[in-house]
Amino acid sequence: MRLVVVMIGAVLTLLASCSGRMPTIDETNALVSRLRDYDAWAWALGIGLIWADLILPVPQTAIIAALGIIYGTVVGGLVGSFALITSGLLAYFLMQTPARRFVVRLVGSRSMDKMSVFFDRSGAWAVVLTRSLPYSIPEAMTFLAGLSRMPFEKFLAAVLLGSVPTAFVFAGIGAGWADRPLLALTVSYVLPVVLLPFVLQMMRRRGA
Repeated sequence: MRLVVVMIGAVLTLLASCSGRMPTIDETNALVSRLRDYDAWAWALGIGLIWADLILPVPQTAIIAALGIIYGTVVGGLVGSFALITSGLLAYFLMQTPARRFVVRLVGSRSMDKMSVFFDRSGAWAVVLTRSLPYSIPEAMTFLAGLSRMPFEKFLAAVLLGSVPTAFVFAGIGAGWADRPLLALTVSYVLPVVLLPFVLQMMRRRGA
């Protein structure tokens, strides 16, 4: 029961941060301290929250930074990589189920044709470059990749290439500032927002 309470508290704190309010120093220290008390299960919470990002506005880079604070760069990066990769695969394969028919009807045939051309030409780079972005952009891109029937081998390579460096960078941020968790979580939350226009510019240059 205590573990469930801690997990719920962690979810609420992280969701609060992505809705325009960063947690205070005391709240952040308390959260990290509690997660460290249950570090045997913190990895599962982190993976679950990143999976939840498919439907909820969860700041996945901040979660990976928290894993870095608790486990260090290597383990935090490995857990974060697994979470990001499997989250992308879940989104891709969901669009191979009967749910695809509903989405196709919603999107329309003309938009589907444009989407197929986009992912055939620049889909791999779009997936790679958006894995660390905020505002559910990474999840939208993986859903659209599955919807446009992007070849699985191409999609898997793009998800791996985009997810692993992202996970280790943000786990490293958490590990590097483990003694200042509020700073680590703030940087990991703000940095993707700052990078957004640069990534979009890179995608335009590559014809995305």
